[in-house]
Amino acid sequence: MGVVAILLLCYVLLLLLDFSYSHPLCSDSRAPFTPNTSLAFCPYNGSVCCDSVEDSLLQKQFKALNVSDIACASVLKSFLCAKCDPFSAELFGVESNLRTVPVLCNSTVSANSTECGDVKNCFCSKVWDSCYNISVTNSPFTPSFQGNNTVSGNSTPSTLTDLWSSKNVFCEAYGGYSDDGLVCFSGEPVSLNDTGTPNPPKGLCIEKIGNGSYLNMVAHPDGSNRVFLSNQQGKIWLATVPEDGSGKTLDLDESAPFLDITDEVYFDTDFGLMGMAFHPDFAQNGRLFVSFNCDKVNSPNCVGRCSCNSNVNCDPSKLGPDNGGQPCQYHSVISEFTANGTISKPSSATRANPSEVRRIFTMGLPFSGHHAGQILFGPDDGYLYFMMGDGGSQGDPYNFSQNKKSLLGKIMRLDIDSIPSAGEITELDLWGNYSIPRDNPSLDDKDMQPEIWALGFRNPWRCSFDSERPSYFLCGDVGEEQYEEVDLVTKGGNYGWRIYEGYALYHPPQSPGGNTSVSSINPIFPITGYNHSDVNKNEGSASISGGYFYRSMSDPCMYGRYLYADLYAGAIWAADEIPENSGNFTSTRVPFSCASNSPIQCDLVTDSSVPALGYIFSFGEDNRKDIFLLASSGVYRVVRPSRCKYTCAKENVTDTGSPSPGLSSSPSSGNRLKALQKQFLFLLSSSLLFIWSFVL
Repeated sequence: MGVVAILLLCYVLLLLLDFSYSHPLCSDSRAPFTPNTSLAFCPYNGSVCCDSVEDSLLQKQFKALNVSDIACASVLKSFLCAKCDPFSAELFGVESNLRTVPVLCNSTVSANSTECGDVKNCFCSKVWDSCYNISVTNSPFTPSFQGNNTVSGNSTPSTLTDLWSSKNVFCEAYGGYSDDGLVCFSGEPVSLNDTGTPNPPKGLCIEKIGNGSYLNMVAHPDGSNRVFLSNQQGKIWLATVPEDGSGKTLDLDESAPFLDITDEVYFDTDFGLMGMAFHPDFAQNGRLFVSFNCDKVNSPNCVGRCSCNSNVNCDPSKLGPDNGGQPCQYHSVISEFTANGTISKPSSATRANPSEVRRIFTMGLPFSGHHAGQILFGPDDGYLYFMMGDGGSQGDPYNFSQNKKSLLGKIMRLDIDSIPSAGEITELDLWGNYSIPRDNPSLDDKDMQPEIWALGFRNPWRCSFDSERPSYFLCGDVGEEQYEEVDLVTKGGNYGWRIYEGYALYHPPQSPGGNTSVSSINPIFPITGYNHSDVNKNEGSASISGGYFYRSMSDPCMYGRYLYADLYAGAIWAADEIPENSGNFTSTRVPFSCASNSPIQCDLVTDSSVPALGYIFSFGEDNRKDIFLLASSGVYRVVRPSRCKYTCAKENVTDTGSPSPGLSSSPSSGNRLKALQKQFLFLLSSSLLFIWSFVL
């Protein structure tokens, strides 16, 4: 019994420490959008979670309440319409169950207290005072329906006093406090307190730890200080990352790659090994996945259906000269390999078997560009996300990105752990060996190809999940003529291309594949980005490289900011979200320098002190949450600002120039709390495993 009690106590503590943070999200998991038609019933404008049809349904639901009292009717209408609030997922979601009533703001003092004078903080009291003796049909306040997804249902008219013994009991059930990270409804659209614009960072300090040119970096799933690096030609290496400040470089043997599939990979400017992902259980099963391009002329294994086909109203014979010499000569491929061959512990493997286990996905490409190719496993769901561009050519002439039957210009979400039967493959018209997650958007939109998670991209180049808030899935999407954008990707979201480029309407030069009308979509606009005019002409053309939220303690002044860059210009931006968890971002271009004691001397731009990075292909993140720049000139790590003589008040530096240990180097009290929570959770998890070993 003692062990059981301890386990229960630990479980409760884990629940108490499970702080979650998320961007504005609708209760049906969509991102907020701007409706084509203004809402007639609910008083919401701008970015909302309802369209005109849903607005009309809410009006019918309101009428069905049969409320005669004006004051009570007003508050009931306000919280019915809260379904349209951009924060409706927070307002109606409690432990993943949808409530019939949003979390009503309630004072920290008793609901009956005379101190409850602020209506916004005491909205729950206002609801009670306005409605306690008013008859309501189909009352949403029936206790048995609280917390259920059922549209409430007591067809007999009832009052609050019929259902609840007192205001305090009522507000304990439906009330919630407005606090950091918590959202409650006050009768008006949710508005988070703006803490003001934080001071932009003085600069970003980097050190060079490797000379190789790589396109991808993935932290080893075993949690060690090892990473996988891949180049575009088709090789993957296993490397050990040195300790910050050790003066050492990447420990990597170029002559002994972890995996070499150069014979299968077609390599050119826009082709090659484009992505790699390691199964969440790689340390046990040794499964890894590689995304690359092949040439069907030279490779007998390069066989797949052309993405230009009759299902998407495209004739391959009319693609024109920019198609690799023949229709769909080049393909995008995802293949599975394994490191679980000759050893019993895959996490200690130094080589993977170069023989392909199975072909997950194959699709012929219509043109010679814009096929992205990054793959990622979702940190919460374990599914494989596959980024795919519009296929190339100016202005997406065949409108693939908006065509719901085309996989071009999309982010796909695949279940690679469940292989369908032959009958299921025929039924779903799959492009390979995978299944469709049951909650993909096609469940709600039967016109959509089932693989699609989000659409309307031109060329999503480098996406990442925030390691602290996995619901934040950010992608850099390469622009055409004017704007490079960063998108906050959500289920079923339409990110506008080719109707929009960034925030502006785009006018394609040709449309053999037809057009999509502006009024037919609810576009989700970028959260941040930059105009091509923001990049100097002498810095080259503009092309975004998406990055990561900075979650390392090496630079506490950068903590919580989203870092991204321009591939050609060698420019870096940091985006601040103000207020936190609001989805509102402001970007600042950040100067950067190379540490004087960098393990490898940084080359400098002529007549300047700026490091000459060359092309910034991508970013990487290791298990310590340090951020790396993968550039044509080498591998760079973001280090503490004092090493470049940048001032950061949050960095506690000793006389020796090293940060002193402890919480003083953390970025803020809130983040210090998060750090302590993580440390405690780690210790608690270890203790649970120890105790469980005795239970078993």
